[in-house]
Amino acid sequence: MQIPYELALGWRYTRAGRATRRNGFISFISGVSMLGIALGVAALIIVLSVMNGFQKEVRDRMLSVVSHIEIFTPGGDALPDPARTIAEAKANPNVIGAAPFVSAQALVARGEDMRGALLRGIDPALEPEVTDMTTGIDQSSLQALTPGSFNVVLGSELARILGVGQGDQVTLIVPSGQVTPAGTVPRLKQMQVVGTFNSGHYEYDSSLVLMHHEDAERLFRLEGPTGVRLKLKDLHQAPEVTQQLAHSLSGHLLIRDWTQQNKTWFAAVQVEKRMMFIILTLIVAVAAFNLVTTLVMTVTDKRADIAILRTLGASPRSIMGVFVVQGALVGVIGTLAGLGLGLLIACNIDVIVPAIERALHTSFLPKDIYLISQMPSEPQRSDIVPITVISLILAFVATLYPSWRASRVNPAEALRYE
Repeated sequence: MQIPYELALGWRYTRAGRATRRNGFISFISGVSMLGIALGVAALIIVLSVMNGFQKEVRDRMLSVVSHIEIFTPGGDALPDPARTIAEAKANPNVIGAAPFVSAQALVARGEDMRGALLRGIDPALEPEVTDMTTGIDQSSLQALTPGSFNVVLGSELARILGVGQGDQVTLIVPSGQVTPAGTVPRLKQMQVVGTFNSGHYEYDSSLVLMHHEDAERLFRLEGPTGVRLKLKDLHQAPEVTQQLAHSLSGHLLIRDWTQQNKTWFAAVQVEKRMMFIILTLIVAVAAFNLVTTLVMTVTDKRADIAILRTLGASPRSIMGVFVVQGALVGVIGTLAGLGLGLLIACNIDVIVPAIERALHTSFLPKDIYLISQMPSEPQRSDIVPITVISLILAFVATLYPSWRASRVNPAEALRYE
């Protein structure tokens, strides 16, 4: 099959043939444009992949403590019928685990040190069904959370701040006090620390206290658990399942999924990703529009060739097609090169970054400062496809004006001084 001459000429100009070598500067500008597009596309893919990796790591650590969906009463009182609520929730095919819990605020004291804490009463037998946090707790510590023992498991940072360890005693101060002739006196309870946990999320490690839910009910004078926690097959379906449960559960209950519990954080991450995408796309745009300079100089250099083609019967549309092909090929080659480079680095960043750290004798993510000590990366098709398409569109748009100018060259004027 015969190749259209517009494509053949455009490819010839792009690959710097004999005619192009007469003006090496044009070839240099074309190469710089191609390199700029490649680096811009690669930078976009790498940066967004790393941001996706960080988001996934933080989300997974957060979900090791926070359940996919929580069901509770509006006033924070005990559920009227926890067994029925659990049965109705499990009737949804997307729910794979359910466990009761008690959630309340309290103060934890050790000597003169006192910290506000989020007290969570759990069922040690059912808790592994809804969170992964129990995998980081010693099983003997988890089994020690028995009804009536008033044992507690503290977050690692909270234990460090209070200076306590396994076997030590702490005092739990409950806000709802006892009324005495001398006034309202806060209720105090001595509890034994039977273990600690480390979720990798500072907010929870520094404030969360776990105990058996029956002990929490006695402590806060409740008639049952204050809510039910659910785990789903697919955490990304949490908003949809929340809507389904809102119509299927009996009673006046509130339902909250994990995206609502950390709505501000997830919104901030999305805004940051969006702004980073825009900023790095401008780099690709600058490189793409360097093609305008390349093509304008090429058109000026090829005026005689254009005039000869016109006298041989080439239409203005064909002339325009020649230079569109040249610019588009530069954009396609640069985009594909950037795509390959970006994916290569993004998929091997766990090897590349440690090698750089060893070579420079430094650490980009010190363990004592950041939650994550290794650079995560997660390339996603939803990011890569738009990057590739936008790069190709920008490269194509940049070729239109110079190509149109080429199609307007007057053969007589171009050949006057040849």
